[in-house]
Amino acid sequence: MIIIFSCVIVSSCIPHKDTIYLQNKENSVNDTISNNLTEVQKPYRIQIDDILNIRIKVLDQDNVQIFNPIGEGNLNASSAERAYFDGFTVDIHGNVRIPVLGDMNVLGFTASEIEEKIKAKLLDEQFKETSNIFITVKLAGLRYTANGEVASPGTVTLFRERVNIFEAIANVGEIPVTGDKKDVMVIRQYPQGQKIHHLDLTDINVMKSPYYFIQPNDIIYVKPLKQKSIGTGETAVSSLTTIATVISLITSGILIFSRR
Repeated sequence: MIIIFSCVIVSSCIPHKDTIYLQNKENSVNDTISNNLTEVQKPYRIQIDDILNIRIKVLDQDNVQIFNPIGEGNLNASSAERAYFDGFTVDIHGNVRIPVLGDMNVLGFTASEIEEKIKAKLLDEQFKETSNIFITVKLAGLRYTANGEVASPGTVTLFRERVNIFEAIANVGEIPVTGDKKDVMVIRQYPQGQKIHHLDLTDINVMKSPYYFIQPNDIIYVKPLKQKSIGTGETAVSSLTTIATVISLITSGILIFSRR
């Protein structure tokens, strides 16, 4: 009986190594991370439903007032809401509609490439080289969704250009002990559809993954460990407590029935 209980305790506990991030699983003697460990992030290419923040500046700003939104909306709105209403949303055809210039296809282009496209069109239709046009194109926030075993599931918008998987998870309240850190799913949109990528956050080599940095509209899903489904406990102490409670109930039941 003791052996059975010991096996149950061991099998129902969550191993310590499954709760630690960025472990060196190759048994390297190096204690420091080399400079080339992190995957070099490729420029993001615009997709459908992205929201772009486009700003055009010339020597005479009155000439570009129509291009730049002046923020007449609700001043109490959140930054994400203002970005939605003031930004340029990429439609299902991959176009954004810019005042005066009309529809411009941006699907699959980087921000810098879109800047050059807008500049070329402005110089061709509206301004001269002497106008000193300065254009900036940025994503109006990096929006993603986190579900599953995280403290605060939901959709988050971060106003940054680079966000890695750890930062993304930290902004939804971390992964509890019962979350599977060894198989975190990143569901990513592509022109041909969605794909699921798997990340082992307990392995330091996750920093080499091409999916280490999240992209707009990513969905992050953290699965629960089997220990949560079974309900046996997260640690040896909690498992032992559960087992002791069960034994106590069984013993009490036996004593009650034996006295009858």
